Amino acid sequence: MPAKTRTSKRGGRSNGSSTRGAKALRGNPFLAVVETVREEMDQRLRGLLDAKVDAAAENGPEVVAMVSALRELCLRGGKRLRAALVVAGYRAVSATADLEPALDAGVAIELLHAYFLIHDDWMDGDDMRRGGPSVHAMLAERYRSPVIGAHSAILAGDFGVALATEALSRVDVPPARLPRVLGAFAQMQIDAVAGQQLDILSGAADVEKTYVLKTVSYTVAGPLRLGALLAGGSAELIGDLERFAHPAGVAFQLRDDLLSVFGDPRETGKPFANDIRNGKRTLLIERALELGHGKDRALLEKAWGKTAAKQKDLQRVVEMLDRCGAKRAVEERIAELSNRSRDVVASGRLSEPSQRLLIGAIDALVERQN
Repeated sequence: MPAKTRTSKRGGRSNGSSTRGAKALRGNPFLAVVETVREEMDQRLRGLLDAKVDAAAENGPEVVAMVSALRELCLRGGKRLRAALVVAGYRAVSATADLEPALDAGVAIELLHAYFLIHDDWMDGDDMRRGGPSVHAMLAERYRSPVIGAHSAILAGDFGVALATEALSRVDVPPARLPRVLGAFAQMQIDAVAGQQLDILSGAADVEKTYVLKTVSYTVAGPLRLGALLAGGSAELIGDLERFAHPAGVAFQLRDDLLSVFGDPRETGKPFANDIRNGKRTLLIERALELGHGKDRALLEKAWGKTAAKQKDLQRVVEMLDRCGAKRAVEERIAELSNRSRDVVASGRLSEPSQRLLIGAIDALVERQN
C-alpha cells in the first residue's frame, strides 16, 4: 500500500479522521463535500509540501525558496472545488467505498491547478493571486529581478506538476485502473495547454471552445472522470458525467469572467478589471462588441488590452458592459448552460444521491461570488 501524506510538523492536525466522519452541512450537499474536502486538502497539502521544502534544503536555499513559493500559493486558500468534484465522481460510482483514493487524487488535482495558476499568472502579467502576490511576483521580489523571478516561477510550476504526477501514481487503487487514471490526468494537461495557447493569442473563433479546452478539461470534466475511473466506473456512467460537465464547466468560466470584471477584488483575490486591461477576449467582450455602439465602443477600445489603462477608464468600461446588455447576455448564457447540465442529471444513469450532489455542484460552480 502506498505511503500516505505525512502530517505536517508545522501546525497541521492529525489525519486520522476521514470524510466519512464529517458532519454534513445543511442545504447544498455538494457544499458539504467541499467543506470537508477543503479541510482534508489543506491538511494533506501542508504535510506533503512541508516535507518537500524540508527535502529541498539538501539542494540549497535557492531551491527551498522556489518550493516554498509553490507551498505558499497552495496553502493560501482556494475553493478546492476540483478536489470535491473528484469525490463527486467517485461517489457517482460507489456510495460506500473508502474515500482515501479520491482524497489522495484530490491532492494531485490541487497541485495541477497550482501549476496552471503559476504559469497563467506569469503569462498574463498578473501580480496577485488568492489575495496575495503571485509566485513570479514573490520570487521577483526575493531576487530583485523580474526575469529571474519569472524563470524561478516557471520552475515552481514544473515542480508542482511533477509532484501532482507523483501523488497520483501513489493512489491506492487496483493496478489495472491506474493506466487509465494516469492517461486521463495527462489528457487534462494536453487539453488545458491547447486551450491556453488559444487564450494567449485571443484570436479563437469560438471562445467557448477555448473554455472547454482550458477550463472544463481540468476543472469539471477531468476531476469527475478521474474520480469515476478510480472507483471503476463504467464507460456509460463516465459519459453521463462528461455530458454534465461540459456545459457546467463553460458556465463556471463565464461566471469567472463576470467576477473578474464585476467582482470585489477583496473577494476574488484578483486585481480590478484585469481581464479588460490584459485584453482577454471573453464572451463578455464579444457581446459588448456586438451590442456597444458609438461612445460605448470607444470606451471599450480605450481600455481593453491597454496595460496602462487608468482606473477611471476601467470603471467606465465596467459600467458600459452592464449598460449595453453584455453582462445580461452572459448571465442568460450561464442560465442556459446550467439548465443543460441539469437536464443531463435528470436523464442519466446516476443514483438519486449523486443527482443531488451534481445539482448542488452546478449551484456551487455558477452562483459563487469569488
